[in-house]
Amino acid sequence: MHAIATLDDLWMGRPRSIATALLESDGHRAIVDPGPGSTLETLRQQLHVHGFSVSDLDAILLTHIHLDHAGATGALVRENPRLAVYVHKLGAPHMIDPSKLLASAARLWPNDLKRLFGETLPMPAHNLHILEGGETITLGARKIEVVYTPGHASHHVSYFESVQNVAFVGDTAGVRIEGHSYVMPATPPPDIDLGIWDSSFAAILERKPARLFLTHFGFSENPPEHIARFRDRLHCWAAITEKIIRTAKSDSAAMESFLSTMRGEISEHLPAEEVEHYVFSAGLNLSFLGLARYLRKRAQAAS
Repeated sequence: MHAIATLDDLWMGRPRSIATALLESDGHRAIVDPGPGSTLETLRQQLHVHGFSVSDLDAILLTHIHLDHAGATGALVRENPRLAVYVHKLGAPHMIDPSKLLASAARLWPNDLKRLFGETLPMPAHNLHILEGGETITLGARKIEVVYTPGHASHHVSYFESVQNVAFVGDTAGVRIEGHSYVMPATPPPDIDLGIWDSSFAAILERKPARLFLTHFGFSENPPEHIARFRDRLHCWAAITEKIIRTAKSDSAAMESFLSTMRGEISEHLPAEEVEHYVFSAGLNLSFLGLARYLRKRAQAAS
């Protein structure tokens, strides 16, 4: 048995916003990106649908430590203290002590942090398996190659599994809800970098995965086409943002201009009922903040 299942965490009651992948192989079970603390009960229910509980899991593979991907990890380790948690070395300290991560998130969601993400608990260091990229994780008969894929976050890795040739790419390949062709950036602060993001695209394509698995949301069947589209849109959004911050009269006017421009673009590509869904899943206002920060830092370095 070498199944890969999509578990829908129903974030904020919305289907197809956050996906957790369940990997089984020869009686070994792992999940990729368990989601936030606020969806923990849904995750338990989704596991139950497949005949498992948290105590049946052997490992959690984190693509990165943003709360919508990793926030539930500490609670899961409390429930199952034998869980191995795989995470990049730059993210590991924040899993042991999430206080800085939570303080940073509170600046972005000053009023909604608990409602959106629930509780984020610390976890013991001895459960952590520290990654840098280049490692191979064995899950039953399945070999999983770890590749360092920064750009969206400095602590981002992707996982390439050997049996079905699926790449679990977290947010490195953007937001594309299964069933639609439109793919949009998620570029929150503080450490997006389009230059190194391009090298992460190359690292993914080099391994020729048959499919991508995106945390937001599900499988994408044509990785070269998907990544080409996403790369173009990412650089296009950066160019639009650069123009906006150069010409807007204030930060709030720049934000408004970005949101209306991007909503317009999204509306051209998607049915009306999906526009809000994409905007919510990707955090459109945060994408502006991340791109603006990156562009200002780049301009500062150049001068």
